[in-house]
Amino acid sequence: MKNVLIVGAGRLGLYTAKKLHQLGHHVMVVDKKEERINRILPYVVRAEIGDSTDESFLSSIGVDDYDLCVVAIGNDFLACLETTFMLKELGAKVIVSRATSFSQEKFLLRNGASSVVFPERELGDWVAIRFSNDNISNYIELTDGYSLVEVKVPSQWNGKRVGELDVRKKHGLNILGVNKNRMDMNVNSDTLLEEGSTMLVLGKYTDIAKVFKL
Repeated sequence: MKNVLIVGAGRLGLYTAKKLHQLGHHVMVVDKKEERINRILPYVVRAEIGDSTDESFLSSIGVDDYDLCVVAIGNDFLACLETTFMLKELGAKVIVSRATSFSQEKFLLRNGASSVVFPERELGDWVAIRFSNDNISNYIELTDGYSLVEVKVPSQWNGKRVGELDVRKKHGLNILGVNKNRMDMNVNSDTLLEEGSTMLVLGKYTDIAKVFKL
């Protein structure tokens, strides 16, 4: 269980708080607008109305008590940058800040952010890849060009075993799971593949796209 501070109770802050709450973490949220605070109250253990760019207000929260700080301010980059900088100055351990451009990312990383997220861009990438090809059921982009993709078993692989295909050696791909009626992660060389089911495949997205003709 972690103690998490979320600055900004807009859509990103709200959904982040909901998920953290489901995972059993303790969440505090800060926002300038009372209506946003009221909306997020069921998912947090503490909430305060205040301006995160006010150093005296931010220091009163006890920033260094939190394992993670999420700066979810969406429409005011200067406020996001100032908040990120002050959180770092006040002893925040890990800071994740929201950005909408690569230039914003650079400023945030130089001024205290541990990591930067692009919610709109990441969702846009996911929607484009997930729904532009009928063979993909799910998609997660990783680092350095790698992706985790749930893809349909090709018809030419029907009735073949994972070891027989040897996709790791031939294509640099790893089959991590097979979903017939439920996802089975206990994949080995004898796992039988059937047309109509899906596979969880890890590898370079360019290699996945080439092998499965995405």
